Amino acid sequence: MQALNLWPQDARRNIVGVFTDIDDTLTTEGAITPDALQALADLKAAGLMVIPITGRPIGWCEPFMAGPAGSTWPVDAMVAENGAVAFTRGTDPQPALVKRYQQDAATRSAHQARMREIAAQVAAEVPGVALSRDSAGRETDLAFDYAEFDQHTPETVQQVLTLLQREGMQTTVSSIHIHGCFGDFNKWQGANWIVRELLGRNLAQELDRWVFVGDSGNDQAMFQHFTHSVGVANIARFVPQLTHLPRYVAQGERGAGFAEVAREILAGR
Repeated sequence: MQALNLWPQDARRNIVGVFTDIDDTLTTEGAITPDALQALADLKAAGLMVIPITGRPIGWCEPFMAGPAGSTWPVDAMVAENGAVAFTRGTDPQPALVKRYQQDAATRSAHQARMREIAAQVAAEVPGVALSRDSAGRETDLAFDYAEFDQHTPETVQQVLTLLQREGMQTTVSSIHIHGCFGDFNKWQGANWIVRELLGRNLAQELDRWVFVGDSGNDQAMFQHFTHSVGVANIARFVPQLTHLPRYVAQGERGAGFAEVAREILAGR
């Protein structure tokens, strides 16, 4: 990882969009900070697409896309559950939210039944590990808390991952949750999908014009593929566990780090 100030200005000049993780990238201690929220607004005001992409559930995302006046985040879409589902905005005069899925309703229903069985297996085989507290809003994956409210050892995390993988689930680990899903979902795949859905374009063919900002294990696919990838400083605690690192790293942690990245992008314009 190189220091963010080594990011060439010429490389930033033609940026058209920003993908960003949410937990511990936009948020600090579980809430978005004023500087990070202002950074989102500044990027939007400059004409960039802004799309948070998260392991959080789609239900958790809704208030940030359609909350009371003054609380809505200035973003174009929000991709949830590591890429499987998203909210986008409708067009005027009815700018209501539109929920989009990658799997059809019958497939989702079958997977939900199987996931309930697997959640019971985890409870029986790994005592003390619980579903994340935001699980009521999940539709396409399982999430278990290991660092948000509960604290579990790396050995326990691995035990859960092994069980999920044994049952045929695809797994990933964020800064706070262990995730399992049925389907080829990750943030990179989800980013490609939402760019096709919103813009009718091929993200892989214009990666020199997009940025990704993140901080943890479930961001690796984005770090691997994006030409312009940046970690906020708190990524340091995950570096020994990562195969793919971001190209650059901010000096600031969490929301302050994201605001730093936004300033660098806008300075390049």
